[in-house]
Amino acid sequence: MTQPTTMTFFERFETDILSGKKTITIRDASENNYVPGSIVTVSTLEGGREFCQLSIISVEPILFTALSDFHAEQENMTLAVLKAVIQDIYPGIEQLYVVSYKLVAKSAFDADAVPMT
Repeated sequence: MTQPTTMTFFERFETDILSGKKTITIRDASENNYVPGSIVTVSTLEGGREFCQLSIISVEPILFTALSDFHAEQENMTLAVLKAVIQDIYPGIEQLYVVSYKLVAKSAFDADAVPMT
């Protein structure tokens, strides 16, 4: 399997990612192959618009039932909302993966793009 170089998010998460309030994403097994230390280009799921680059910090397995307020805080939402969002996206899936990341650059396609340090 090749190393992913892209990642998509729902548009509603863009502001939280760019502000640094959202520092993880929780994915299923089909997206557990991100490589720590790699840089991925991020776009919106709905329109494919690129808006930043993220550096992958870690990929850790987690069970849905083990999600906590700590994970919710990293997602910038309450635990109840986090669990509802995950169930909406991945109904009935127990085995998930926490992908931790940090923002390294806003999109070069934005007129006000500013490299992050």
